[in-house]
Amino acid sequence: MTSYLKRLLAGGAAYQAAAVLSAALAVLTLPLYTRSLSPADYGYAETLLTAIILTSILLRLGIVEAFVRFWFDDDDAERRRRLARTTTAVVGLASTAAALAGLAAAGPLSRALLGTDDATLMACGLLGLWAFTNLEVAYALLRVEERRGAYAAASAVNVVLTVALTVVLVVVLDGGARGYVLGNYGASTIVLLGLWWRERDKLGIRPALPLGPLLRFGAPTIPAEAAVFTLNVVDRAYLLRAESPAAAGLYAVAVKLATAVIVVVRGFQAAWPPLAYSVADDEEAGRLYALVTTAYVAVTGVSVAAITLLGRWVVRLLAAPDFFAAHRALPWLALGWALYGLNLVFVTIAGRAKVTTRNFPAAAAGLLVNVLALVTLIPPLGIAGAGIALAAAYLVLLAVIHALTRRLFAVPFEWGRLGLLVAVLAGVAVGGELLLPDHGAAGLLSRAAALALIPAVLWVTGFVRPHERARLAAAVRARRAAARS
Repeated sequence: MTSYLKRLLAGGAAYQAAAVLSAALAVLTLPLYTRSLSPADYGYAETLLTAIILTSILLRLGIVEAFVRFWFDDDDAERRRRLARTTTAVVGLASTAAALAGLAAAGPLSRALLGTDDATLMACGLLGLWAFTNLEVAYALLRVEERRGAYAAASAVNVVLTVALTVVLVVVLDGGARGYVLGNYGASTIVLLGLWWRERDKLGIRPALPLGPLLRFGAPTIPAEAAVFTLNVVDRAYLLRAESPAAAGLYAVAVKLATAVIVVVRGFQAAWPPLAYSVADDEEAGRLYALVTTAYVAVTGVSVAAITLLGRWVVRLLAAPDFFAAHRALPWLALGWALYGLNLVFVTIAGRAKVTTRNFPAAAAGLLVNVLALVTLIPPLGIAGAGIALAAAYLVLLAVIHALTRRLFAVPFEWGRLGLLVAVLAGVAVGGELLLPDHGAAGLLSRAAALALIPAVLWVTGFVRPHERARLAAAVRARRAAARS
């Protein structure tokens, strides 16, 4: 079990490296962007970026998900190469056709999606759609081969180029929303072409394997993945139309500032499926799934508590004054992202059993709850209502998908430890938010002190088991001995 956890941590660290770099640069450049873009421009750009990701899910046809799952069914190198060629060919053809068709109708698409006529902005988005979709395939190939160094290098180059291009286009050249979108995906196009050259032996222009098995596995994941992603972004689209572009811009800044949780989720999202599917023994896999779930809740839960207690100061430090109100949605968005990552455990359970049809009913239930909550909560609560709706939707999604998958593959979840963990984290976060000052040095220091108490409370309440304490003590003694020597 320890070896699996080391692989997950190693993979997660490699996949998180670029995410950490991206988050750090995003935080550092946010003051520049929020002073160069109006809240409305920021709202238009972020709405288009989320539409790119949603459309990409449809264009990939579930083939990438099938590729990751089927890669571990066969050790034959040539068959794996044909699987890769089939995946790159199908996704490449679909994304190219969609981008060309979109260019022909860029003006009407802009009016339909954004409520404004800007064909140039939409053309920048269509380049992003093509690059993002194909780059996801290239990254998936590196992930299944566990080529962590190459993945980290490509991702880091993408991040640095993206920031450099965006700063030039938005801040220096005053390109507005167009510069923001083009900067985000111009760099991705360059990185994609580089990876295609490096992996040219695995590229295809036509399928090299029958598509039937891939589509039977992958097609049911499309509505589920699309529904989950829509659940995650419909709030911005609704705010843009029902409230204002400025409200959507504030909410988008809050999403950016939920970085501590997003980085963990992105790393987990990249590292977990290849590891989860590579464990051959079902009983061993069940224990691993349970242990990883507890660890994931602990890590993301502490991050959510930190954002809840300290979010006001983070927003004031990093955003322009016009965006200070973004803190109202920040805790709820952090919680929503954490729950989104937890959903990946149940998705892999269905994928392991090759019964991906169970994912969509759960995603649809979550999406329905989200829409109803948005309509109900945004009028009285604004962007905070949108964040609450997101968190509530993911709670419903998790409850439904657990009910639908628990008989497919038995996972002995550590319900007692999970309950204790959630109680401690929620108690500190909610208690601190309600009882401690929310401004000034006294508020900052008292809330930081409350956050620092979490490990001690978990230790005293027995969350850390005796054998884990013994292992931790042994590790500390070994480090001290090594330091003395």
